[in-house]
Amino acid sequence: MFDKTMTFSMNEEREIELKRTLTIIYDALVQKGYNPINQIVGYILSEDPTYITTHNNARNLIRHIDRDELLQVLVRSYLKH
Repeated sequence: MFDKTMTFSMNEEREIELKRTLTIIYDALVQKGYNPINQIVGYILSEDPTYITTHNNARNLIRHIDRDELLQVLVRSYLKH
């Protein structure tokens, strides 16, 4: 059995779109009084959309984001690469 490493590739336009969408979701959570970091992390770990408010269509928006892409953007942003 071969141990293969999966690679992910994302163009800059898609990354900008994901950041914009995540910002909308973050703002909606803040507006409803939630801790947005805890809620987004809960969603990422569980993929349970109820962690995300329906306010400003945030729950629908997060359902259109692939979790692998989201994690890639977050890690890249954190490491500034």
